[in-house]
Amino acid sequence: MERNRNIAIFQASMFVLFSLGIWYVSSLDANEDLSESAIQVTDSNGVLHSYDSPPERVAITNTYAASVLRMLDVNLSVVSGVSGDFYDEMMWPEFVDTPMIQQSAHSEIDFEALLDVNPDVYIVFATNGMVDTNAIREKLEPVGIDVLALDFYKYDVLRDEINVLATMFNKEEEAQKLFDDFDAIESEVQLRVSGLNESARPKIVMEHHASLTRDPVVLTGTSQWTDLIEKAGGVNVFQDLPGHTTHVDMEAILDVNPDVLMFDGITFEIGYNNYDESDKCQTHMDFIADRPGFDTVQAVMDERLLILSGEFAGPMMIFGLPTLAKYLHPDLFSDLDTEAYLVDYFQNYHDQTKVGKFTCTYDSE
Repeated sequence: MERNRNIAIFQASMFVLFSLGIWYVSSLDANEDLSESAIQVTDSNGVLHSYDSPPERVAITNTYAASVLRMLDVNLSVVSGVSGDFYDEMMWPEFVDTPMIQQSAHSEIDFEALLDVNPDVYIVFATNGMVDTNAIREKLEPVGIDVLALDFYKYDVLRDEINVLATMFNKEEEAQKLFDDFDAIESEVQLRVSGLNESARPKIVMEHHASLTRDPVVLTGTSQWTDLIEKAGGVNVFQDLPGHTTHVDMEAILDVNPDVLMFDGITFEIGYNNYDESDKCQTHMDFIADRPGFDTVQAVMDERLLILSGEFAGPMMIFGLPTLAKYLHPDLFSDLDTEAYLVDYFQNYHDQTKVGKFTCTYDSE
């Protein structure tokens, strides 16, 4: 009996050692395969991705990712599936016949449609609160779809994220040309606002487009808008509050008495090929101005209310920086044709004529 027990223990031990050996060798092989991959990139979730060659089939869910692909001169025939956000055939003629894999960048994935288009890579938002990136990764990666998480709407990491796609598609030279444009625009604005003292920088409250509630929703220092506001020569007075967006009391805005009230225009009908024909911008700003006590707010008295289209929050943001800077400091930028930067952006990077209404300003009359 004792002898049989010892044999069983020996066999079990050998099995464990053998299993560990297989795991160790497999790990070495995996690491070796990883190190030998021709392309390696790290996405905005900190996940390392390796490819032997540029992906041939890519599914994208938002127009920001597609814009960057265009800006890098990637052939958009690699896109095998899109979301309903690409409804504008004038802006996205390449995707008229591309299968739709979900209604919008924020909606549920149609997994059957996604599997039908058979992508190698699915590009999704990395930190958007309306998209559960981890859950998507858990569902798609076991079936062989690599989930690449990139935002393209955060100023401080925009270049890093562009570099990810540039590396994936061997477009490093195109990325450098794009960054040269970025540098030139930023330098032009910085040259003009660098001499401003703190008192000359307007106090700005940046409200979310959903601020039609009792408690306004403001954007804080972690939003991309704060970076643009600062570079344009302004100050986001709520930049130190926690979170990306947060509710504040109406009295909090009255207390800081902002010089400018700004709103992100993602849900307004402005931007490329949109003209706010139903005048939703003015209706929104009238509502803000009619809040109790807001008739004494400096921004309302001076009619300094501004809505910027959703494009200003994406990869176009640096090309839109002069527009915001000129609005905040008209005297410093009186000689600068800020509209030309937007025209050039659409012409040079989208091969499109700029059409549409991209900003809304307040008129109390």
